[in-house]
Amino acid sequence: MRHTREEVIKRTIREFERLDRLVNNLTDEDWNRLLTRPETKDPWTVKDALAHITHWKADVVRKIKKQPIPVEEKGLSWTDGNHLIYERWRDRSPQEALAWHRQVQEDALAALQDTPEAWFSDRERRPEWPFDLDGHSSYHRVKDIEHALEESTK
Repeated sequence: MRHTREEVIKRTIREFERLDRLVNNLTDEDWNRLLTRPETKDPWTVKDALAHITHWKADVVRKIKKQPIPVEEKGLSWTDGNHLIYERWRDRSPQEALAWHRQVQEDALAALQDTPEAWFSDRERRPEWPFDLDGHSSYHRVKDIEHALEESTK
C-alpha cells in the first residue's frame, strides 16, 4: 500500500485525540494504576504506558528528521529499550508525561508537514505504517490503559 501525507496525518491526529481524551482528566490514583503485565516485565503504570507510547512516537520524528540514534539507545533490543524508557520515566510526574505526549504530537505533525511527499508514497508499505504514530498507541491505549482503568471500576 502507498500512503499519503494527508492520510498519515489524519490517522496520527485521530489516535492522539482518542488517547488525549482518555488521559486528560485522570486522577493521581488512575495515573499510578498498575497494568496487567507478565512478571518478567517492568511493572508499568498508566503513566509509564503513556511515556512508552510517546517515546516510540518521538522515535518516528527522529527518523523523519534523519537524526542519529541516541548513544544510550544504540544496539538495544526492544526489551532493553523499553526498560530504558521505564527507567527514564518511572519517577517523573504524570504531568510531565502528559506535557511530553502533547509536545511530541506537535513535533510529529510539524515533521510530517515538512517531509517530502515521496517519503509517504515512494514505495509499498504495510497498511499500518508508520505504526508508532497511531497503531502502537492504539494498541497500548486499549490493551493497557483502558483495561487498567476499567478494572479499577469493578
